[in-house]
Amino acid sequence: MAEDDASDGDGDGEEGAGAGESEQGGSKKKLILLVGVALLLVLGGIAGAYFTGLMQPLVAMFAGGHKEEPKVEEEPVISKETVFFDVPELLVNLNTGERRATFLKIRVSLELGNAKDVPKIEQMMPRIIDNFQVYLRELRVEDLKGSAGVYRLREELLIRVSAAVAPTRVNDLLFKEMLIQ
Repeated sequence: MAEDDASDGDGDGEEGAGAGESEQGGSKKKLILLVGVALLLVLGGIAGAYFTGLMQPLVAMFAGGHKEEPKVEEEPVISKETVFFDVPELLVNLNTGERRATFLKIRVSLELGNAKDVPKIEQMMPRIIDNFQVYLRELRVEDLKGSAGVYRLREELLIRVSAAVAPTRVNDLLFKEMLIQ
C-alpha cells in the first residue's frame, strides 16, 4: 500500500503539473485575446477619426510635410454698386391641415451686385413671385419657428430667386418684414 500511496503522490504531482500548464496556456490565450481586442479598438478609432475628417490636419501635415497656415476669413465687402431691390409684399396662407387658416405676410429685398441687373430682375418678377408663392404655401408654422427656421427660409428663397433669374447673380435675400398670423 505504500507503493500505492507513492504512486498516487506521483500521479497527483503529474496532474498538478498538467493543470499548471493548462492554466498558463489559458492565460496566454486571454492575453492574446485582450491585446487583439485593444488593437482592434485602436484601429477602429483611428479609422473612424479619419473618415469623419477629424484627422484631416494630421494627414495634411504628414502628406505635405509643412504646416498649413490658418485661413483668415474676409468680411464680405459691399461694393459701391450694390443695389437693394424690393420684392412686392407677399401674403400667403400656410399649410396647417386644420380648418383655421394661418397667414404669412413677408417683405424681402434682394441684394444685387450692380444696378444693371435691376431691369432683368423686374422682367423676371412674375416668375420670382410664383416660385415664392408655391414654396411658401407648403410651409407649416413649425417650419418657421426659431432662428433655424428663418435661416432655412432665407436659403430656400435665395435658391429659388437665383434659379429664376439665372444667369443674373443675387448676392443675398434680406427680410424686411415677416408676420405669421
